[in-house]
Amino acid sequence: MIKVNVTQLRNNLTVYLGKVKAGEEVALTSRGKVIARLVPEVDEAREARMRLEAARKDSWVGDVVSPIEEAWEVESGAP
Repeated sequence: MIKVNVTQLRNNLTVYLGKVKAGEEVALTSRGKVIARLVPEVDEAREARMRLEAARKDSWVGDVVSPIEEAWEVESGAP
């Protein structure tokens, strides 16, 4: 994470925004203390697709909505 004070950020805003766009985080400091962070936007839909793709490597995903032709018998666990 890059740390930058308010004056440096103001004077070089396009540079730091470019770093955030490239995926880096920028911590904004005032008097040596972090007061804010600039973080890249997360595409939640893309992240979800990536997690599904990873799950597909270890799982089989089928149609769980359509009925099947087999009749199931349910055993009750209650006495």
